[in-house]
Amino acid sequence: MSEADTKTEVLSVTEMGGLADSRESGSKKEKRCVFELYVQPCLAELFGTGLFVFVGCASVIGNAGAGGLIQPAVAHELALGVLITVFGQISGGHFNPAVSLSVYLCGGMELLLLLPYVLAQTAGGMVGAGLTKVMYPSNVYASSLGGAFDAVTIDVGKTTFAEVMMTLILTTVVCMGAVNSQTRTARAPFCIGLTVTANIFAGLLLGDQKTRVVLK
Repeated sequence: MSEADTKTEVLSVTEMGGLADSRESGSKKEKRCVFELYVQPCLAELFGTGLFVFVGCASVIGNAGAGGLIQPAVAHELALGVLITVFGQISGGHFNPAVSLSVYLCGGMELLLLLPYVLAQTAGGMVGAGLTKVMYPSNVYASSLGGAFDAVTIDVGKTTFAEVMMTLILTTVVCMGAVNSQTRTARAPFCIGLTVTANIFAGLLLGDQKTRVVLK
């Protein structure tokens, strides 16, 4: 075999090895891309929603005896603002199916992620509520209804209308502060947290009316 043939054979083997390495690297990059684009955001929504619901329910249960709204309102604001800041670059920090739907309608996320987001948020909410139940004594948890409000038989129409309006305010702030290219700002987590606080205070009167009716 001549020297030229030997060099050609060596180059051919080297090129084939480089091609194989390139394919393997491309496969790894593709898997990493799929994980970062689809799996990681859903995990962030699951974890973030669980933490938010846990803090929210715990703040309501722990404040049940005091009867005020300042502690739960501030707890919701701080928890949501911090979680959006931490997870915002990964998943957008929605932590709410209504927010995910509004962000999708505004063009801020893919349709392929909408259902997985909702499922992850639902599962995260259940985990957060479950952790709250584990943390508090059963009598304290039951007396505060697990941090929820009893709105099944009392002013259902007014309560639903209040929820719709407060959700509209929240989704508007999210879309304008975090999605819209002309109005989005780095202070969006702070603004969204304050919006949740304002909604909690806005529902104070309706909550007091329902409580008085229940006591009667």
